[in-house]
Amino acid sequence: MSGSTDWRQWHEEYADPASGLSRRRRAVQDRVRAFLDDRTGPVRVVSACAGEGRDLLDVLAERPDDLPRVSGRLVELDPVLAGRARALVGDLGADLEVVEGDAGATDSYAGAVPADLVMLCGVFGNVTDDDIRRTVRATPSLMAPGAVVLWTRGSFETDLAPVIAGWFEESGFERTSYHADDAMPVVEHRLVAEPQAFRPGEQLFTFVR
Repeated sequence: MSGSTDWRQWHEEYADPASGLSRRRRAVQDRVRAFLDDRTGPVRVVSACAGEGRDLLDVLAERPDDLPRVSGRLVELDPVLAGRARALVGDLGADLEVVEGDAGATDSYAGAVPADLVMLCGVFGNVTDDDIRRTVRATPSLMAPGAVVLWTRGSFETDLAPVIAGWFEESGFERTSYHADDAMPVVEHRLVAEPQAFRPGEQLFTFVR
């Protein structure tokens, strides 16, 4: 991925519990909790552009009974953020792999899919509209039947979130949750169509910010 944002500095905004990023994280975590409450048995999770992984890992830290049934992969390009995520995973003893790699490349998910929960948080505000649409259309290739995708979109002059939601619905999803405040929408869709075959060697998105 490319782009000019200093992602380590960007993550420092999470230190302020009143910040837009902190509010978004809490909304995402609420949906992760709801997902775990709704599912029984083993679940596999993949998270793109996972950063420190706290969208998922903080939830697992407060729910130790769920740890044995959650597995999956967190993909993060920045080595420092990936290292922090890896340390948190180690502290938890979670069955989660942290891959330091390009979350926009489907090869980064080989061996970790199909997943029951796909997390695309902090992605769609940093890539082109064409890349968003391409990623949405490819998401069923990362998913198990009936799987859930969580995604976010930053606040911009043009609110693209309803359009993105429409693209998901055109791609075989139904919307199951839509949370929005003045920070950014947090949206959940469930796959109702048949999953697609995994397609290695594809580039879904490249960061432009």
